[in-house]
Amino acid sequence: MSADSERSSRIPGFYRLPPAERLAKLEAAALDGESATVYRGEGLTIEDADLMVENVIATFALPNAVAVNFRINGEDRLVPMVVEEPSVVAAVSNMARLARRCGGFHAESDPSVMIGQIQLEDVADPEATLAVLRDLLPELETVAHGVHPRLAARGGGFRGFELFRRTYDEPGFPAEEMVVLHVLLDCVDAMGANMVNTLCEHLAPYIEEATGESVGLKILSNLADKRLSRAWVELDPAVLGTEDMPGDRVAQRMASAWRFAWADPYRATTHNKGVMNGIDAVAIATGNDWRAIEAGAHAHCCRDGAYRPMTVWRITESGSLRGEIELPMQFGTVGGPIRVHPTVQSNLKLLGASTASDLAAVAVAVGLAQNMGALRALATEGIQAGHMRMHARTVAATAGATREEVGWVVAKLCEEKNFSVQRAEELLAERRGE
Repeated sequence: MSADSERSSRIPGFYRLPPAERLAKLEAAALDGESATVYRGEGLTIEDADLMVENVIATFALPNAVAVNFRINGEDRLVPMVVEEPSVVAAVSNMARLARRCGGFHAESDPSVMIGQIQLEDVADPEATLAVLRDLLPELETVAHGVHPRLAARGGGFRGFELFRRTYDEPGFPAEEMVVLHVLLDCVDAMGANMVNTLCEHLAPYIEEATGESVGLKILSNLADKRLSRAWVELDPAVLGTEDMPGDRVAQRMASAWRFAWADPYRATTHNKGVMNGIDAVAIATGNDWRAIEAGAHAHCCRDGAYRPMTVWRITESGSLRGEIELPMQFGTVGGPIRVHPTVQSNLKLLGASTASDLAAVAVAVGLAQNMGALRALATEGIQAGHMRMHARTVAATAGATREEVGWVVAKLCEEKNFSVQRAEELLAERRGE
């Protein structure tokens, strides 16, 4: 692809093509030859894997797919997703197609500020210790600015302190008073765990000497609520309609389903799992710590004391359906396995994500699209119908269907609404005359 080529995420019929032809389409639209070669090869070699983690014996592959049709902030984006669950990529691609008729998604991210925690444990006089720490902050700030000078040169670095008094008061056990210092660090394009931990460990001796108290933990927090990303979409209900249900009724039912999730933590848990289907798939494809992202996102849902949905869906005064999402997103485009894993590098090139903030914004837009797809399915035909249509391919493959036979078996299973492996095996036997 030439540098001045216009990137387009709208590739009609993409899902119907065999993998090699899909890759050829992407190579023409958004990939350079080197990245395409990576996709055609084995990806992560055993030698590189051995550098990444301990005790390596093999690599483990998952499907590396691409969500199409996305327009985010007026720009077309091809979104790599690594996920094993059927219907996830199809759902977000379909919702992106509907949303682009209404201007697409909009997304943004805050600066990449992570929180480090330095805990003073079993403090005898918390208020006196807090007073000592307040007086010490200017000295600590001077020290903090010198820990990561190259980070500051890239526009990041130390951003401040926060002080807290915490009490362990679990019933039936002795109470314990703690004082906690939060250290704020803008990690720019890194997730930042190592940088934050280094800073906390560097500051700990100064704190112990000044307070006379014992430092316990000194480590980052994965509740990265200084590093929020948000996305939103506003839909004309007409784009949501089906043959059996008008769009305005679909929009009303989607908003009603969201209210159920707000009111009920059992529903909110499943609602949010669907959101993370999209976000996690982008995180894995781009070499990011999806476990940290999951932990921070779910903790953020409890900030008012109850577990709430990650998204908001409401009918506006003008009658449109507006969806919103805001979550802590600790993404990085440098560090960790990102530079080691060749497929991760190709996925970042395909997405066109040069900064962590941009990548995080795309990820929450994908999460919102996935949630939109789930709610629309629930509001219309039910979640199972569409999911099982996609799952039928896996069933056919499990039953031993060849590539030429899969389409026929899937059509039969969907026609009969019987998605068992046994039935797929029976159909194959009939087709082959066995």
